[in-house]
Amino acid sequence: MIEVEEFRAGAEAWLADQKPTAPPDWGAIMPPERRDQGMEWQQRLHAAGYAGIHWPTEYGGQGLTVAHNQAWMESCADAGVPPFLNMVGLVLAGGSLQLFGTEDQKTAHLPETAAGERVWCQLFSEPGAGSDLASLQTRAELDGDEWVVNGQKVWCSGGRASDWGILLARTERDVPKHQGISFFLIDMRSEGVETRPLRQMTGDAEFDEVFLTDARLPADALLGERGQGWNIAMATLTNERGHIGGMGRALTKRLEAIQSLAATKGLDGTARDRLVQLYSRGKAYLYMTQRQGPMATVGSSLGKLGMTGFMFDLAELRADLAGADAMLVGPESDGLLAAPGGWFGGGTSQVQRNIIGERILGLPREPRPAE
Repeated sequence: MIEVEEFRAGAEAWLADQKPTAPPDWGAIMPPERRDQGMEWQQRLHAAGYAGIHWPTEYGGQGLTVAHNQAWMESCADAGVPPFLNMVGLVLAGGSLQLFGTEDQKTAHLPETAAGERVWCQLFSEPGAGSDLASLQTRAELDGDEWVVNGQKVWCSGGRASDWGILLARTERDVPKHQGISFFLIDMRSEGVETRPLRQMTGDAEFDEVFLTDARLPADALLGERGQGWNIAMATLTNERGHIGGMGRALTKRLEAIQSLAATKGLDGTARDRLVQLYSRGKAYLYMTQRQGPMATVGSSLGKLGMTGFMFDLAELRADLAGADAMLVGPESDGLLAAPGGWFGGGTSQVQRNIIGERILGLPREPRPAE
């Protein structure tokens, strides 16, 4: 097996050659309008041997280690290009399939996902089940050898640009709410699936709401055991928070940006004090990220919570320093309008505090009267 640093050097050289024609780094969420560009980029990565770095080779991956994957992520962050088409497919769906999928499910989905021929979305949150995801009401009922699904999902990143989705639905009635949920793989082109874009205050529509009306799924659309969807979802979301909270290279760039702001002429003492506080916080999160390592754990909730506040405060400071110009369309106003989304994406800040308190600090569980 190739050594990590040798792999990193090869990746950096390849990325330098690709940079002029590579797409910009769009982060975890591929903008829906960039679907074709994203698929082309993933296909290019696959052809060059940089898709599914730590996936088994029999499923379209490279058979390397998590450390190799981290080196790839860092190299892409340095180059300013996406490390993959989107996180939902290459981290969430891919990881869940490898952990819980049958052999038929793995061979049906993983190679095409790695090769950039399949785009995925996540169908978890609902209008009445955001922070309390276990309260979801979307139902899946077995009818012969098919599941019939009815309900509504919201905040679905790029749903209208996706081929497949990972779906949580309630399959059991008379059990505690966490035990009555199952995890499904759904073809987004199925009859009865309708997506509608949600316009954000930034003017963009990265998200969709999805309506499921008597949508029929084959029996083998179930991932894992019936009623075990909550456990599968928690494993999936831990991977998501690890990805969001572990972008050390991106954080380093933010720290460099703060240093550049400090060189701005005319800053008063208050502004400089805010810059120093942000820089110190950012350094602490960077070191915490380095302690986390390449494997996602519940500790990634610490990074996710901290980075959410850090990014919001940085966006607010940049807007304040821009003065009246921040009222016009531009990077400062765009950043400020987008920043509150961090409080919700990947699990709300309140949820992260509960995870930290209960699962890291060992505090008593928050009361859950509905259980």
